[in-house]
Amino acid sequence: MKTKILANLASIIVTGYTCIAVAAPHWTHDEQATWWAVEDTTKTLPLNFPFAECGVGTHQSPIDLAAATFDNTKPLNNLAVTYSADTPTFFNTGHAIQVNTSSSFTGGLKVGDETLPLIQLHFHEPSEHVIGDKKFPAELHFVHITGDGRIAVLGVAIDVGTENTLFQTILDNMPAEEGGKNSTSGIQFNPAQLLPAVDLENLKYYTFAGSLTTPPCSEGVQWYLLSEIITISQAQLDKMKTFYTNNARAAQSLNERSILTNQ
Repeated sequence: MKTKILANLASIIVTGYTCIAVAAPHWTHDEQATWWAVEDTTKTLPLNFPFAECGVGTHQSPIDLAAATFDNTKPLNNLAVTYSADTPTFFNTGHAIQVNTSSSFTGGLKVGDETLPLIQLHFHEPSEHVIGDKKFPAELHFVHITGDGRIAVLGVAIDVGTENTLFQTILDNMPAEEGGKNSTSGIQFNPAQLLPAVDLENLKYYTFAGSLTTPPCSEGVQWYLLSEIITISQAQLDKMKTFYTNNARAAQSLNERSILTNQ
């Protein structure tokens, strides 16, 4: 039963990590403090509150790194990416701009000896993970999901600086309308080009157990945050904000979670 539930959740996230499902209750980032109370009137108890975990979960994301305790004493898996060129779909989810990988894409996040397939990537403005009062202008999430529904998200902070060529490709091909998909661009797109200039076979990272940062806020997500950032230009940030702005969840309580790191 648990495997079936996880697999169903995975299929929803493939459609859109920030777009839950056609039949799900409407939600916005403006009402995030009461996501848990959003009711699905077509269901009965306890299924009529599908986002309850947003309020009762104890391992929620994102987090404030300034409030965290870091532990670099435990042995951790090597982390690497195996992304390659793909012909993706550019998807305006209604909550974020997103790029979905094709069904033939084989790249993923290699955690130790296991590779978790990259399903999609999307952007938040401003960053969701914060360091005290500091927020980055934006944040990029690479979402990886296994066939049995296990999820790992690789997070990268974005600052304003040098223009990012691949990010411009995303902006130029993203549909303006909510729910719009562009699957006919024919563009060859390598997600690795959105990563910092680091050793992609031995990434330096912070990791912790967390959740989806949008409804239904499901827990059981393993987060990996890179210590290095990427940049986009101010013009690119301004263009991204014409799609969505303030689509970021506030930092959640750590609830005594420690952050493991290989640094």
